[in-house]
Amino acid sequence: MWGLRHNRTFDEIAIGDTADVSRTLTANDLVVFAHASGNLNPIHIAGVASSMGGGQDEAVAPSAWVSALISCALGMELPGPGTLYLSQSLTFHERVHLGDVVTVKVRVIAKDEGRIVRLATSVTCSGGKLVADGEASVIAPAERRFMSVAKLPDIVVERHVQFDRLLARARALPALATAVVCPGDGKSLKGALLAAEAGLIVPVLVGPRAATMAAAREIDADLDGIEIIDADDDRDAARRAVAMVHEGKVATLMKGHLHSDVFLSAVVRKDGGLRGSRRLTHVFVIDLPGRAAPLLITDAAINIAPTLEAKVDIVQNAIDLARAIGIETPLVGILAAIETVNPAMQSTLDAAVLSKMAERGQIRGGIVDGPLAMDNAVDLDAAKGKGIRSLVAGRSDVLVVPNLEAGNMLAKELAFVGHAETAGIVMGARVPLILNSRADNERSRVASAAIAMLVENWQRNGVGMSQLAAAAE
Repeated sequence: MWGLRHNRTFDEIAIGDTADVSRTLTANDLVVFAHASGNLNPIHIAGVASSMGGGQDEAVAPSAWVSALISCALGMELPGPGTLYLSQSLTFHERVHLGDVVTVKVRVIAKDEGRIVRLATSVTCSGGKLVADGEASVIAPAERRFMSVAKLPDIVVERHVQFDRLLARARALPALATAVVCPGDGKSLKGALLAAEAGLIVPVLVGPRAATMAAAREIDADLDGIEIIDADDDRDAARRAVAMVHEGKVATLMKGHLHSDVFLSAVVRKDGGLRGSRRLTHVFVIDLPGRAAPLLITDAAINIAPTLEAKVDIVQNAIDLARAIGIETPLVGILAAIETVNPAMQSTLDAAVLSKMAERGQIRGGIVDGPLAMDNAVDLDAAKGKGIRSLVAGRSDVLVVPNLEAGNMLAKELAFVGHAETAGIVMGARVPLILNSRADNERSRVASAAIAMLVENWQRNGVGMSQLAAAAE
């Protein structure tokens, strides 16, 4: 449709002239139309119609969306740019469903004074089924014009289907007993309670009782039946929660309204902590609109300026998490400012070494490549344009950043500018740790709980999300 085009003037149009346009109805079309029109009738919104009952299995296109395609045929084809609508009559015979290819045909049936053109209009969909027919009257343009029709700006519909899939798989597992450390604000407490309502965790609230009860009053929550363990302060709460893991009372910890360093200091203690065989590292799991799979970023919260030795653990922990959430062979891109090795830039040297270590089996379970710049790590065209031959370039599931500052800025940019949803997990301890920012919303905390469940199950049973999906089917 796009490119250099011209219209047909009133004088050039002849009775019997025809034109047609076709379009496939997508779920995004329904969402965009609902926003533009304000018509939020649930039978026209994918994913909502089937929950209504009454035999409504899937969304159908609004009739006005169908008639808008007639407007497209008139305004872009016959008569084309410069056309003004006068009237439109339509009778609807069938409904358009998701995936249907809709074809609009217009045929000139009369020309009247005042450059008025009358056209018969019909709409058919897959299989030639007649959806609607009628008649349109328009004012045709008087002059022929050539024009370059610029492509419209892209529209990204904010769908976060990756987290929905993770939540669905996690619900197939038994809820995890979880110590929620310092749930002393409404956001932290509500996130924990929502995760409990979703069947993901059995919360044990560990923190100063007065703050916990104040948070419950803030969000009007009923804590009856939920165990509350009083603590003197944040540090005492973190120590008590770690001790509960050793006692077998809980299987994971969730950070509430306290500083990360206080939370983690109890975990990394040599005496009574939860140190594992690897360094503790943080992994952001990001549900980015328009992406077909989650994107993992590490480390953006714990290791400030990691050495090569630390990066080995960062990469391996991220691979393990990716496998736990269903990415069977994660593609790991080691980021730097450039995609070539430069001895003056340490991040490129580290990237090259990590790639070779993965080739030699010192890092297992994924395919690692670097250095890669951000563009050619995630965009295949950018990688091809720079002549990079790699299984990872343009396809990265995991992005390993050179330092915490770069990772934190990248993750926050995706969240607050790119409208992504984020979840956070700490790997490398004896149990997965749910580590969210105090600014994160409740959905982020629920998604983090789901990921922790999948990681814990993978660590304990060696079963990832893809195997859970197969079992469910």
